Amino acid sequence: MSTGDHTETVDIEFDPHKTSYETLLNCFWKWHNPTSHHGRQYMSAIFYHDEEQRNLAEKTRDAQQQHLVRPIVTTIARATPFYEAENYHQKYILRQHPTILDKLGLSDSELVQSSVACRLNGYLEGFGCLDDFNKEQETFGLPEASLSYIRKQIEKKQPH
Repeated sequence: MSTGDHTETVDIEFDPHKTSYETLLNCFWKWHNPTSHHGRQYMSAIFYHDEEQRNLAEKTRDAQQQHLVRPIVTTIARATPFYEAENYHQKYILRQHPTILDKLGLSDSELVQSSVACRLNGYLEGFGCLDDFNKEQETFGLPEASLSYIRKQIEKKQPH
């Protein structure tokens, strides 16, 4: 079976009153290597929805290129319909911690839409620090034993 007919992406919805598109773009450039080519399935890409987003994507790309020796290979293209991945791909890292996933009590469709599941998935993967987790832990609705487990997972991922 060929898997080269699609590109694995994330579709980010954001509140422009809380963060800007440019801030999200700067995070994108910071958190991956835009000079590495991995073929269509894992290619580096930014999909824009309007000319303002396209212009900002190109502007931030050009600013990043000034700090890199190798050329940026990130594709900047108009967004086309977005299709959700199969359930087993959703919140993949969180799914590797079934005890936590079970405590959330979410159906597959609820898991896709859950901001709590999204936050926990990120923390368990090593994105975010323990201080940030501790500040928002009460919003997750999890028992202390689960929160303690997540804290330990975060500590394992933190640089020493």
